[in-house]
Order: sequence, then structure tokens, then C-alpha cells
Amino acid sequence: METYGGIAWMIGVLGAVFGIVVLRRHIEILINFVLRGVLGLFFIYFGNYFLAEMIPELTLGYNLTNFLASGLLGVPGIMMLYGIRFYTLW
Repeated sequence: METYGGIAWMIGVLGAVFGIVVLRRHIEILINFVLRGVLGLFFIYFGNYFLAEMIPELTLGYNLTNFLASGLLGVPGIMMLYGIRFYTLW
């Protein structure tokens, strides 16, 4: 199983390097995406902190899907995630 993990890391690093080379001209877009994703996870953290006392079931996790949604869509993506979570509770 360690061989497959090593291959996955190599493919991931090669994909990241390839992505940087391709997006060399558009590095600002990549930086903007990463910053929005990280800030989105911070908003989710603080949203979970404040909502945990009122509605504990409404908290979101910190995972790749939430990072991608907040990175691509920004604050509306975070609101969408909370809306989906709220909808699935009822």
C-alpha cells in the first residue's frame, strides 16, 4: 500500500507543477482561489463556533469539498454549504 501512496504523491506533485506552469500567466487567479478557500475555511470555523451553541447539528467540516466551494464561489458558496446542511437536517 505504501507504493500506491508514493505514486499518488508523485502524481499530485507533478500535477501541481504542471498546473503552475500552465497557469504561469494566470498565477493571480490561482492565488485568489487559494486565499478565498482559506478565508472560507476560517469563516466556516467561526460559523461553527457561533452556531454550535444554538444548533450543533448545523456545523460543517473542514474538507476539500468545502475548500473548493468557498474557493470557487466565495461567501455565497459558504452560505450555500450552510443552506444545504440546514436543508438536510429537516
